[in-house]
Amino acid sequence: MRPRIMTVYGTRPEAIKVAPVIKALEASEHLDSITVVTGQHREMLDQVNTIFGITPDHDLDIFEHGASLSTIVARVLERLDPVLVAEQPAAVVVQGDTSTSTAAALAAFHRGIPVVHVEAGLRSGNILSPFPEEANRKITSQLAALHLAPTATSRANLERESVADDDIVVTGNTVIDALLMTVEKKAPFSDPALEHLADSGSRILLVTTHRRENWGGAMEGVGRALARLASALPSVQVVLPAHRNPVVREAVLPHLEGLDNVTVTEPLAYGEFTRMLSLATVVLTDSGGVQEEAPSLGKPVLVMRENTERPEAVGAGTVKLIGTDEDRIVDEVMALFTDQGAYEAMAQATNPYGDGSSAARSVEAIHHVLNGGPRPADWQVGATR
Repeated sequence: MRPRIMTVYGTRPEAIKVAPVIKALEASEHLDSITVVTGQHREMLDQVNTIFGITPDHDLDIFEHGASLSTIVARVLERLDPVLVAEQPAAVVVQGDTSTSTAAALAAFHRGIPVVHVEAGLRSGNILSPFPEEANRKITSQLAALHLAPTATSRANLERESVADDDIVVTGNTVIDALLMTVEKKAPFSDPALEHLADSGSRILLVTTHRRENWGGAMEGVGRALARLASALPSVQVVLPAHRNPVVREAVLPHLEGLDNVTVTEPLAYGEFTRMLSLATVVLTDSGGVQEEAPSLGKPVLVMRENTERPEAVGAGTVKLIGTDEDRIVDEVMALFTDQGAYEAMAQATNPYGDGSSAARSVEAIHHVLNGGPRPADWQVGATR
């Protein structure tokens, strides 16, 4: 009987990054796949599953508007445990740094089931930023038996924390697999305004903002900066898929009312977002995953944070940390739209995150640990599979 591998995920970012792994598990000759969703994000999670043709075997359905972090963790622990008992997986795969991933890892650990951590080893160096992600990823590393690190930097972070070398495999980031699988489909936009924008050939500033540590005055400043940019760059179209959290919307959206070259939309389905990313000229974000996705498409990324757990792209020159100071945001965005040399220096930088084969390496690593199959070689930037 082949080992059964249970993948547990609950948010859209997790779904995007585990989808290629699930598809690789389903295609494996050596392993069987069980999928469990927690429903930490509901609608957005279901959209990603549909895009990749994934039908979960179990749905814990924990979603509740306004649920606290502690409530999310408690519900995952309570509802996942009987599923683990019933299915008896040989290993549990979790991804990244969400409350779902950490709670699922703890539930598996309590049952003596090995934990496989996809996207292991990211560190910002500040346990409060991003919050709660930095703490989540550090906790999950303490529980994991196999660490699938996306880069050599992530491997080094784990080694500094005394994780055994044999327990780490550098795979590249599975987000690149997902992006390359999706962007070619050129998903139609559900919002006619975006379809019109795609046909216009206009330069686009794509903005995403939601990070919890930016709530309050910093996010108010983001809204004011976007308004100033829209006025200063009338030929540039600002596109903001607005996060549904009212804290975010109330801080940003009032500043953008009445601006003709600003398009505010509901959160975009993953296929639509990858298409918009491919159309963008510059990306302004406080997201983690976008820092990895945009460089694959040659898009400069300005990150509204003081630190990042993804320093590789900063080192490569395709990502720049600019913080949340209103004047700095305006200056940095203006520079990329008005200085061709500055733009090309970032747009042509090398993407350090993956080659589209990260999921295959991940499954090979699991097969190696459970079945004694060959250990995959660590992925290196510029290497070909």
